[in-house]
Amino acid sequence: MAEAKTHKIDSKADLSRRARYEKLVASLYQDVYRYGFWLCKSQPLAEDLVQETFLRAWRSLDSLKNDNAAKAWLFTILRRENARLYERYRPVLVDVDEQVIVEKDSIEPDNKMERRWLLDAMNRLEKDYREPLLLQIIGGFSGKEIALILDINSNTVMTRLFRARSKVINQLASKPGKISSQLFEIK
Repeated sequence: MAEAKTHKIDSKADLSRRARYEKLVASLYQDVYRYGFWLCKSQPLAEDLVQETFLRAWRSLDSLKNDNAAKAWLFTILRRENARLYERYRPVLVDVDEQVIVEKDSIEPDNKMERRWLLDAMNRLEKDYREPLLLQIIGGFSGKEIALILDINSNTVMTRLFRARSKVINQLASKPGKISSQLFEIK
């Protein structure tokens, strides 16, 4: 009789774990995919990275003590999975496709060229500057969260963010017309 009760408790725990995981996937899949795409610049590769990320997340879900830290936790897993991928082989890199990042209808025609210039400027940044900037803009992370994800000092993150924005602004300054400040808005 005691075994049956233990089995029921395990089933409830499994159910609770599964529900927690499904909630995690449902709420953060898009953010994780978007960051994965920015890292590898390939839709199929990003999908593979995200799948591996969520598989690793499932295996170590019990190590996530605070669900509020789930996004940073998943981004860290994704970054490490991406690094493992580069250790194994070199993927073919493709230019970031603007249509994957924003829906076609969400941009006014006047802003399409500005958005392309911004993406090009960000893609030209060195990895040390591009990564924190993308985590802030796409992931919506604070400087402290970025420092934890990248495993660097928060002052270093703030310096890199400042320099990254300055470099992008300098690159955009050479473009005709006035670049909208909304393109650099953190969402």
